[in-house]
Amino acid sequence: MRRLWTVRFRVTALATLVMAAVLVAAGAGLVLRQERVLTEDLEDGLRRQAGALGALAEAGDLPARLALSGDDDSVAQVVAADGSVLAASPGAGDTPLADPPGSGQASALQTLDGVGGEDEPYRALSTTGAGPDGPVVVHVASPLDDIEESTATLLASLTVVVPAAALVLAALTWWLVGRALRPVEAIRAEVADIGGGGLDRRVPVPPGHDEGARLARTMNDMLAPVEGSAHRQQQFVADASHELRSPLTRMRSELEVDLAHPATADLVATHHSVLEETEGLQRLVEDLLQLAGSAAGGAAHRAEPTDLDALVAREAERARETAGATVVTSGVEPASVVGDPPALARVLRNLLDNAVRHAASRVDVGLATADGHAVLSVADDGPGIPADQRSRVFERFARVDEARSAGGGGTGLGLAIARDIVERHGGTIAVDPGHDPGTKVVVRLPSRPT
Repeated sequence: MRRLWTVRFRVTALATLVMAAVLVAAGAGLVLRQERVLTEDLEDGLRRQAGALGALAEAGDLPARLALSGDDDSVAQVVAADGSVLAASPGAGDTPLADPPGSGQASALQTLDGVGGEDEPYRALSTTGAGPDGPVVVHVASPLDDIEESTATLLASLTVVVPAAALVLAALTWWLVGRALRPVEAIRAEVADIGGGGLDRRVPVPPGHDEGARLARTMNDMLAPVEGSAHRQQQFVADASHELRSPLTRMRSELEVDLAHPATADLVATHHSVLEETEGLQRLVEDLLQLAGSAAGGAAHRAEPTDLDALVAREAERARETAGATVVTSGVEPASVVGDPPALARVLRNLLDNAVRHAASRVDVGLATADGHAVLSVADDGPGIPADQRSRVFERFARVDEARSAGGGGTGLGLAIARDIVERHGGTIAVDPGHDPGTKVVVRLPSRPT
């Protein structure tokens, strides 16, 4: 029963039904056309014979026994105005074959039954003419049995040909559709067999450039980023597990040592240490939730006019108060973008926290507009980032040296979150290779249209 709902079956059934309907309609039209043509030919013959007999009647040369050319079963009469038969062919009888044409008509066609004692129908033509003694009516009739037999023969042939042609078409369509869908079935089977552990596999690409080949290439193009995303997810889970396990291990070790040696335990120091670890875990979990929501498509940002210079002023003041850092904002100019203010503030906060953590003495923040973009820069005078690590620092849990370890207060996710937010706002973020000493991160965001 399931095969009845396959594309192959539906296409074959539809094509067969449509073609059968077309063949039936064409056959019916052919039968009607043949019947009409044969009837018109018969009527033309009747007109010729009636014309010849009318000419004889007008000339007064009518024989008592009329002879007709063509079908031996044809009959004819010449009837006077009073209804008497002036001349007739054998089998026509001595009574008029048909009624004369109506008033104002020169001729009339009609179908008669029982002419000359026969049961089959006749096609009769009655025309008016002139004779030596007054007007006459010429009746000529021929049987329709040949037309009916020819039409019946054609109809019988079509009742065999049409079903046979439909069956041949159904078989051909079934084979062609199956052949066309074979690559699709191979793609389906391969995709069904890939599963979650074989994302490195690819579906077979049939030769050519038809729909099947394009589908296979599209599937392979889709599998490539899926494979990359799965690898990144696995790496992310592994890194997150490690980052979560380390502080938990340190907290457990400190608590176990205090429980094992209560006489020498410094509970206040342990409480402070566990509190710091807990705060670090809280920041890590918040960052993980931020990245997870972004990866799942749930981090869609608002789009509203935002003054970046106001955000810079607020976040710089926060950094001064919480970290006691020297943050210089003398290079900040007014700039406005369209975006999500809390998300953009998160970018500033992450960049400032990162710069403050590694600065030797000060952090410089700059903001300007250029080429339709707002250009934000955050620079520190710390040890800097090696050239080969400048793109890697925006990856999750990326740390280029011990100074950028989790123990130093960072989670390794700040710059990754900043990059994610900036890219969702249509901007770019990168490390300026020309800044020395220290590190300078530059963010470019589309300016708000004026």
